Amino acid sequence: MRYDTLLDGLEGAADHARRLEDLGVDGAFTFEGPHDAFVPLVLAAPATATLQLATNVAIAFPRNPVQLAHLAYDLQLLSRGRFTLGLGTQVRAQIEKRYGTAFDRPVARLRDLVGALRAIFATWESGAPLDFRGEFHRHTLMPPLFNPGPHPYGMPPIALGGLGPQMVRLAAEVADGLLVMPFNSAAHLRHRTLPAVAEGLARVGRPRSDLTVTGEVIVCCGTDEQELTAAADAGRWLVAFYASTPAYRPVLEEEGYGELQPVLNALSKEGRWSEMPGLVDDRLLAALAAVGSPREVAADIGARFGDLVDRVGFYTPGKLGEETLGELMDELRSTEDHP
Repeated sequence: MRYDTLLDGLEGAADHARRLEDLGVDGAFTFEGPHDAFVPLVLAAPATATLQLATNVAIAFPRNPVQLAHLAYDLQLLSRGRFTLGLGTQVRAQIEKRYGTAFDRPVARLRDLVGALRAIFATWESGAPLDFRGEFHRHTLMPPLFNPGPHPYGMPPIALGGLGPQMVRLAAEVADGLLVMPFNSAAHLRHRTLPAVAEGLARVGRPRSDLTVTGEVIVCCGTDEQELTAAADAGRWLVAFYASTPAYRPVLEEEGYGELQPVLNALSKEGRWSEMPGLVDDRLLAALAAVGSPREVAADIGARFGDLVDRVGFYTPGKLGEETLGELMDELRSTEDHP
């Protein structure tokens, strides 16, 4: 199993990436939050030697496929073949109201974008004329001046973030990897996500080995009561934030909390954010997050994912101390050695 975690900050991204590599973490990822998803990786790539790097995720629709292709090519070059382009759709309100761009038919739109990326990469690799004419994207010009040529480390893999069955099936059909959203549970993964993966692979006749599945989990970990309490409080806030989104209700329904979603949604619309975490009880937090000491979290992750995924990504809503992270990595490796 390979383990990935969040790359913190901006200016300190290179130092943090080096420390993660020293702690034995396999990969580091960024997300589209208060900073751009790509810039920290530009700093981390030349500062590390083995750490896998990924956007998890970069929001796809506000960006043009040619822009994405150049960013991915360059990060694959800077990292010497250690970069994965992780793309996601976000939800309608964020895309239309925050980014001010189109969201209609997101599954078809993302399929088209991946097709455009593949066509651009193929032109750069082979020198053949660029001729992609999709439903949402059209690319028919790539003069030599703008063609970086074949990649010395191979074109970077493309992974798609997914939660609902349509997006998960799409990733299984057209992507190199699936990034299973961290707002998830063991039951939802087994009952809804993995069947959708199997359906998508079957549609196009791909073996499971062709798809790297990353199971992601919210981690609330501490080595003492104070650290664990702070981590659990941050976890409740993140769970409440995600749970307020109508598109994520199926995860709550799987755990018997479906009626909580509209309550949290109403509170979010009223700006009553501080009241929301109090509605996430211990049972729901434990279903949607790995909570406890490093040993307890490692055992939870093993039980949650088993041999069902290829990688595990940690989302740490609270600040996870590096000593605690190191203990967690030791416990995870120990669990693998002595199942």
